[in-house]
Amino acid sequence: MDALLPFQPIVARWFAENFAGPTPAQRLGWPRIAAGEHTLILAPTGSGKTLAAFLYALNELVTNGSSARTLRSGVHTLYVSPLRALAADIERNLEVPLRGIRRCGEEMGVEVPVIRVGVRTGDTPAAERQRMVRKPPDVLITTPESLHLLLTSVQARQMLRTVRYVIVDEIHALSPSKRGSFLSLLLERVEALTPQAPVRIGLSATQRPLDRIARFLAGREADGSPRRIAVVDAGMRKELDLAVVSPAADM
Repeated sequence: MDALLPFQPIVARWFAENFAGPTPAQRLGWPRIAAGEHTLILAPTGSGKTLAAFLYALNELVTNGSSARTLRSGVHTLYVSPLRALAADIERNLEVPLRGIRRCGEEMGVEVPVIRVGVRTGDTPAAERQRMVRKPPDVLITTPESLHLLLTSVQARQMLRTVRYVIVDEIHALSPSKRGSFLSLLLERVEALTPQAPVRIGLSATQRPLDRIARFLAGREADGSPRRIAVVDAGMRKELDLAVVSPAADM
């Protein structure tokens, strides 16, 4: 359980009570994320890579304490997906951990701050968009197109000044297209807003080649030099058992 050392006791307890142990994506990814490194994670579907990205961000929100949360006026974690986020994904990777961490906090006598989750897509009603600007969520789930609209609004983009983590899911679907080029620009615009560069975390089960996807995610500094990024390859390697069988002893 050494992989859980960077986590608060209540977060580590929730994880230990619900999982047999960290998956390779989590065990290899958490030290990199905890060190503040941009990180690209390749892992099969169902291997916990999304939770690997979210859990450390939630841990940081818990660490800040309730008094710090009341003073925050912006988004802490920005999750960008090429597809509109499914309610089941949000429930499994955010709502369930948050409820569990809060329960562990109550049992251990630790105050857990209220962590708000918001979704901003093309289907978000106007009233909800306005409420989000007035009271930003701690974790914002959105698409590249909706992120663009946030950045072009003078009022809405103010809530992105506090972003500490940017999670790009299904990055393989974005990187080879014009939509990916658009996202690269959006990530730089978010970085230009923040006093401290956000940690970028990329996730996918099918991305290749890893070095090129990593360069796409990390981007370049103002002087043109590529940013450093850690690559976590937790992909599965299928073992083949091959035999050549002939129906005749002599063909």
